[in-house]
Amino acid sequence: MYNGQQPIFILKEGTTRTSGKTAQSNNIAAAKAVSDAVRSTLGPKGMDKMLVDSMGDVVITNDGATILKEMDIEHPAAKMIIEIAKTQEQHCFDGTTSAVVIAGELLKRSEDLVEQNVHPTVICEGFRLAADKAAELIDSHAVNVDEKMLEEVAKTALTGKSAGAVKEFLADISVRAVLAVTQDSGEEIIVDLDDIKIEKKQGGSIKDSTLVDGIILDKERVHSGMPRSISDAKVALINSPIEVKKTEVDAKIQITDPNMLAQFLDEEESYLKGLVEKIQSAGANVVICQKGIDDLAQHYMAKSGLFAIRRAKKSDMEALSKATGGNIVTNIDDLSEADLGTAATVEERKIGDSDMVFVTGCPEAKSVSVLLRGGTEHVVDEIRRAFDDAVGVVAVAHEDGAVLTGGGSVLAAISRDLRSYAEGIGGREQMAIEAFAGALEVIPRTLAENAGLDPVNTIIDLRKAHSEGHSTHGVNVYDGGVVDMAKSKVFEPSRVVEQAIQSASETAVMILRIDDVISSKGGTGMDAGDFDGFDM
Repeated sequence: MYNGQQPIFILKEGTTRTSGKTAQSNNIAAAKAVSDAVRSTLGPKGMDKMLVDSMGDVVITNDGATILKEMDIEHPAAKMIIEIAKTQEQHCFDGTTSAVVIAGELLKRSEDLVEQNVHPTVICEGFRLAADKAAELIDSHAVNVDEKMLEEVAKTALTGKSAGAVKEFLADISVRAVLAVTQDSGEEIIVDLDDIKIEKKQGGSIKDSTLVDGIILDKERVHSGMPRSISDAKVALINSPIEVKKTEVDAKIQITDPNMLAQFLDEEESYLKGLVEKIQSAGANVVICQKGIDDLAQHYMAKSGLFAIRRAKKSDMEALSKATGGNIVTNIDDLSEADLGTAATVEERKIGDSDMVFVTGCPEAKSVSVLLRGGTEHVVDEIRRAFDDAVGVVAVAHEDGAVLTGGGSVLAAISRDLRSYAEGIGGREQMAIEAFAGALEVIPRTLAENAGLDPVNTIIDLRKAHSEGHSTHGVNVYDGGVVDMAKSKVFEPSRVVEQAIQSASETAVMILRIDDVISSKGGTGMDAGDFDGFDM
């Protein structure tokens, strides 16, 4: 009771509210829990996670974005950390774990500052200054890219994943695929990754994976009487059904004489025969149809020696158009020789337990395909994720034309420079910038921890090397100590590091500024203690 009056409830029953330092510490605990969950996957010696969903489906991966996507997370602050991984994946394709781990460390260090009575807004201002300065420093450490370096970028992205054992092989495929679909206007380089079509088939080994200068279709020819292979293919891409047209309105055909029925069937037959003859007269020997092909039309095509596929996906049709140089035709009457695409070979091959069609040897291919193989479904899925990362970082590095040395070397160098920068900043923001600098060292420290090295000694060795001017030295996870990452050929795109620092600092600032959590459904206003048992 307030002065004898009834208390006023402004929130409906069942709403939970946490405010002040309790809300901050709860949010930070949730974010740190998510960060710690993926931390052990970082680096060449990182471990994998097995994730089992409610349906019993299993995913085995060490890809940060995939792990966080598959985890069923309830806490709103933890969901904000997952957004970092999503953004990193969309823009840079790699560095998702690094971004999440940096965000977790920033919040951990800011919690120490809050306990020292540094106001959250002061910490946020310090973090903003540090992030802006870090972006400038990244540019000063960038190295220009050449074609050989692109391969090293791909190898770095593949190291530590299941595909690490064959990283040279997959790196070569990913670089060739990216260069095949690169458009260089002179002013800028554009890589459209949609032009790289990836098909996966279990069975065989990873080394059976191939790059095709054309398109792979997970389809088979429509008739067993058709040739399995066509050389010097002239490809007709048809977007309409090769069958008797149905009327738009309900119509009845009354037949009173058996001869009329025979005449009617003959007319249907001759119509279908006419369609096949039109395709042949245009000079086509391969037909790829987005819609259906009538059984009778299939028979005539087989007799004429045509190779045909039906019900191809729209995306496959567009990719074939780019690869073969053919036009997609909606009306068969309009089909002419100018509309046909060209390919050296179109053939059906047995891959695993199913047939696939390979359209290869396209001279002006603006679209390519990669067939990924692996022993089991889980292996192929993880190879696909690793390959997506490799292709993505090669494309990003090629577009930006700048890379950084890896192994935590650049983050250690930026950390050192930020400490010097903090000395020139007055006020309590200096403490926040120093905390930011310390947080960046979480990456080399985690690399050392995951490799079974002493993290303290590793950081001391790293700081010593950088103080002596060796700014490209990073953690040697294989033999311990620190080595020159430029000589070890460990490179990553500058965009990956820049985006990781920016999104981690922005999210940390957003979480720090929250001092009140009002939850209208029970269960999300979790206490810090709820995360004690959070383990992966």
